[in-house]
Amino acid sequence: MVSPRNRKFTGMPEVSVVITTHNRIDLLPRALESVRRQTVQPLEVIVVADGCNDGTAEWLTGEADIKTIIHPNAKGISAARNAGIASARGEWLAFLDDDDAWLPDKLERQLAAIRQSPGYRLCHSDEIWIRHGKRVNAMNKHRKQGGWIYPDCLPLCVISPSAVMIQRHLFDDVGVFETSLPACEDYDLWLRICAREPVLYVDQPLITKYGGHPDQLSRKYWGMDRFRIQSLENMLSLDVLSDEYRKLTLEMLTKKIRIYIQGARKRGRHRVVDDYQQRLHQYETQLDQLKPRNIAAC
Repeated sequence: MVSPRNRKFTGMPEVSVVITTHNRIDLLPRALESVRRQTVQPLEVIVVADGCNDGTAEWLTGEADIKTIIHPNAKGISAARNAGIASARGEWLAFLDDDDAWLPDKLERQLAAIRQSPGYRLCHSDEIWIRHGKRVNAMNKHRKQGGWIYPDCLPLCVISPSAVMIQRHLFDDVGVFETSLPACEDYDLWLRICAREPVLYVDQPLITKYGGHPDQLSRKYWGMDRFRIQSLENMLSLDVLSDEYRKLTLEMLTKKIRIYIQGARKRGRHRVVDDYQQRLHQYETQLDQLKPRNIAAC
């Protein structure tokens, strides 16, 4: 019997797996092992090593069944994922972050769900959270669901990249990951997708997310909402929002700008405060114009 560690990535010619990694040689093998243990094997596995200087690139040379893309200098997670997308041959793409792991039937169950509900171009699932080695319950704001979920995507990211399976032609319609965003790039993409179409949801955990790492992007940047603000501004510039979605986007944008102004003011970033105060006034005016007017009877 061939052990999962020695099993080659061959199987159904539908799914390309894209894993991006940056200096996590201690975590990457666990992610790869979870792909090798899949009950349905993908067409290929692509690992994009983005600016790694911890021996990751050298270690990958011994993994003959993996297609490796090396970025000598770090380009960021968006550019790394986009390189994987460009290189993929499968009709469907499944992403896996280097610090996460899939349950063994992840691909099988998502492919089954897609076949049972043709027409959907993005499928995601529930997840298990591990923080500092202990399982924790996700808060209600992280609750997962399917359908037209754009309003639920506005406050924060409610789709995990590692839980996603995406039809590759969807990227032709909405674009790929935004390289100008050093973080919240997934939030940005889900907004562009979910504003246009519903998503499919498998109501069971198919991934394990491990948190608490000191190098997580959420710890690297203060004021993460500024990246979400950029994404919300971009959404308003696209001709894809219904009147209802535009109003909800403006409401969330003004809320996040107020929060960001408070944080900038505490840090003494007066120029930032002035800039965002002007933006806030602009968007509050737009929002006010969308509100229905009460006209007094003659």
